[in-house]
Amino acid sequence: MSVGAAPGWDRVHAVVREDGSGEVHIGGIPYPVYMTTVGQARSEVMRHVVEHAAAVGQPVAVSASGPEGTSELVVHPNGDVQQAVAFPPAAPADTPFPPMPDPRSPAVSQGPAVPSPVIGNPFPPQPAGSAHPPSAPERDRRSFLVEERGDDPARHGMRGVLSRIGVHVPPSAEERAERADEAAVAQHWPGPRTVAVVNGKGGAGKTPGTVLLSSVFAAHGGSGVVAWDNNQTRGTLGWRTEQGMHDATLHDLLPQIDHFLGPTAQLADLAWYIHHQSRDRFDVLRSKPMVLADEQRISSADVDAIHAVLSKYYRLIFIDSGNDESDPMWLRMIDHTDQLVVATTTRDDHAEAGALLLEALAARDPRSAELARGAVVLVSQADPKATPAEMRKVARGYRSLAREVVTVPFDPGMVDGRLSLRSLRPATQRAWLAAGAAVARGF
Repeated sequence: MSVGAAPGWDRVHAVVREDGSGEVHIGGIPYPVYMTTVGQARSEVMRHVVEHAAAVGQPVAVSASGPEGTSELVVHPNGDVQQAVAFPPAAPADTPFPPMPDPRSPAVSQGPAVPSPVIGNPFPPQPAGSAHPPSAPERDRRSFLVEERGDDPARHGMRGVLSRIGVHVPPSAEERAERADEAAVAQHWPGPRTVAVVNGKGGAGKTPGTVLLSSVFAAHGGSGVVAWDNNQTRGTLGWRTEQGMHDATLHDLLPQIDHFLGPTAQLADLAWYIHHQSRDRFDVLRSKPMVLADEQRISSADVDAIHAVLSKYYRLIFIDSGNDESDPMWLRMIDHTDQLVVATTTRDDHAEAGALLLEALAARDPRSAELARGAVVLVSQADPKATPAEMRKVARGYRSLAREVVTVPFDPGMVDGRLSLRSLRPATQRAWLAAGAAVARGF
């Protein structure tokens, strides 16, 4: 269906390239996109457009260019996309877009992507009448192996009620967005992935971030997820998770490294050293917070050894880090990291510490700079009195520093005691799912 574009609507220019890169120009500001496939880039571009449409509260006129050509679209705040038949006058042809930076440059950063419906291909298919049209049999025959599948019926809200009584109702835009995030965290990638949750200030939310991200990936992607407390100074991961039938820590595992890297070791043997979370289905490798740091010092070589074992037996490793960014243990963790997550609250000192950390990593070496550019920032409302405006302020401040920013509302279930994803409010669980999807998009 085509629709006319009203003169007062904002005009957005979007470009997607065959290598998975692209950009969105909103209000003259370019937002770069760096993905691995054209389809992923299109979805990421449309996330930016839908976010902008929701922010201005009205449809947005989009000139979208891709490998197959250019199309004029109207994107609505709820994620609906329609073909446009008329647009307001475009900018003069001789007005160039700002030059886009090289994605390999340390200066490149990308704004946050907000969870939104997975949009179908907004770019037009190759027009009919090509130079080599298919023969009649090729054009008419449909493969027996191709099976198109629409959306499953709605599960939530009134739509879900109707579906349960036999009326097939498609999911809402919000539910489609949730399903897209579930699909993102449910993937299995070739080879293990390591995620480090960092901030140089204590109390910034590193441990809740480690626990709840581990829970999200285990809940939707299955087993093979471990959380590791890589902390010299009283790491609290063990205090906020379920204890197994023993009190073993990583210090008990270290003398057994050669065994677990050898050919006779079995995954079940690790049960003597890790603590399984019976509700949230992931494992925890604890530190020993009851002992002074100088009595349990961990070296860079120890970090290498532990990571080698966990990489052998787990597909996803989430690391809860300490506060000393100069510690060789902390720096070696960064060398093993595939995805960086900065945890912060709305407190100014937490937010500033996280920003300074990203800037320091950007100057450390090329690989650390790449981690910083691709970081995900989690802004938690740890203080129930913090306002939405304060959350938005911190999120905006990280737009130029990280790939994505996700905000998490206040939840009393995150304040003290043992953490469990299923014990949190539905809105909080949804926010952590969005955070997991943001992490998954970096793998």
